[in-house]
Amino acid sequence: MSLAPRAVLVHRTTEYEELLARHGTHGQAAFFLASRGRAVEEVAERHHRTRRALAEVTAAVPLAWRQTRVERADLDRFLFAPEDVVVVVGQDGLVANAAKYLAGQPVVGIDTDPGRNPGVLVRHRVADAAKLLRAAEAGAGAIEELTMVEAVADDTQRLVALNEIYLGPPTHQTARYRLAPAEAAPESQPASESQASSGVVVGTGTGATGWLRSLWQQARSGLALPAPAERRLLWFVREAWPSPTTGTGLVEGELTAAQRLRLTIETDRLVAFGDGMETDTLSLTWGQTVRVGIAETSLRLLG
Repeated sequence: MSLAPRAVLVHRTTEYEELLARHGTHGQAAFFLASRGRAVEEVAERHHRTRRALAEVTAAVPLAWRQTRVERADLDRFLFAPEDVVVVVGQDGLVANAAKYLAGQPVVGIDTDPGRNPGVLVRHRVADAAKLLRAAEAGAGAIEELTMVEAVADDTQRLVALNEIYLGPPTHQTARYRLAPAEAAPESQPASESQASSGVVVGTGTGATGWLRSLWQQARSGLALPAPAERRLLWFVREAWPSPTTGTGLVEGELTAAQRLRLTIETDRLVAFGDGMETDTLSLTWGQTVRVGIAETSLRLLG
């Protein structure tokens, strides 16, 4: 007999809860915000709206299912199971935060604040939760397979992300490395190049609505941005610096299929992290090589 599905409700601490943890009481938090020209009522209302949404989604889980909750800060310590249905209750970024820890489980994104969130990944309303969970159990919902990006170091460290992976210094110092594109570069470009920069970003079509688009616009790139389900990535070098030993001939490109961008570290320490999760990083040292490309795993998002 197979196990009943388990609903895993992913959420995050609200701004109001963070204020209470820092200041102790509602009154102290109100005083703190008032001194900065803000009202605590607005923050508290968003908190209550989020908590109501979480309670309603919890009540919508079928009685025969198991269920649990996991806070964003605990995702890296939570063990997801194959029979899980992951319900993200919050903002778009929370879906990306959870995606890197999944292995094909269906994801339902519930928007707790329609109109304030873009709703790119949290596409559904609280009132639709019960219907969506039944569809996920029956395999009847339309599933969109969103492309993800992965970085694999030569010591087997591996990192997966939904939007983008950043490789660079952990501080505001300069990143030094040798970069080699996926295939032989055009005659006008070197096949590989030592670079000094602010780091490298490799992003997906989902990331093309955020940081990747910003870099693409800044570079006035002629490359076409990928679609979320397209098996194609773009990469950009941030603020490459020319010098007698470092070049700027390789600053953007695309990766498809099994292509990998290769970076060989030429400094004491660089890091790689995905989707802004700086607490979960690969630590890379002098001489190490890391390869970045399309991940085998996709995010299975219920449309």
